[in-house]
Amino acid sequence: MWSETGQYTGRTNIPLTAGGEQQAVAAGQRLRAFGARIKSENVYVSPLRRAQKTAELAGFSSFVIDNNLAEFDYGPAEGRTRAQIAAALGADTWNIWDIGPLNLPEELQGTRVEKIDNFGDIEVVAGVGESAHEAAVRVSELIDKVMPKLMAGEDVLCVAHAHILRILTTQWLDLLPEHARNFRLDTAHFCVLDWHHEDRVVAYWNL
Repeated sequence: MWSETGQYTGRTNIPLTAGGEQQAVAAGQRLRAFGARIKSENVYVSPLRRAQKTAELAGFSSFVIDNNLAEFDYGPAEGRTRAQIAAALGADTWNIWDIGPLNLPEELQGTRVEKIDNFGDIEVVAGVGESAHEAAVRVSELIDKVMPKLMAGEDVLCVAHAHILRILTTQWLDLLPEHARNFRLDTAHFCVLDWHHEDRVVAYWNL
């Protein structure tokens, strides 16, 4: 599976690994132990199957699908490793925060079919991709959407993917989206974004 081989997994709709399913169950247990009591209508989930399965295994039988939580569009890097992109650039290494999808060689774009172990063939679409700014705009729309609930004292849970959730965090903190590179978020871990007096803060991270 791509998460095990280091391939960038953005919009390709691959399933969770067996290990990922176990991590999702454990995340739900940690979330409940933390004391989270979140109404199903306040659970927003990415349209990708791996995020929806994570939400289900974490204990949420119903939730709201929100396209703004889809993972970052890696474009030409989709399904490829950092080493492969570096080779295409003629470089020793590559970092997506320094050279984003929009600046990758056009010849890396296209549609192909890959075989996923224990799943079968899957279509991989490596398009143009998106910029960090474009991703920030869409997650900001989600923040604006749920703000009335937050202001009313309700908790909101977003079940999505590390890259887009890190960008969401920057928008909560009113930072440039590129600062997402400074937030490490592990698989099936959660964070709490909150207020302290008048300031938006990170109350807990990578739990």
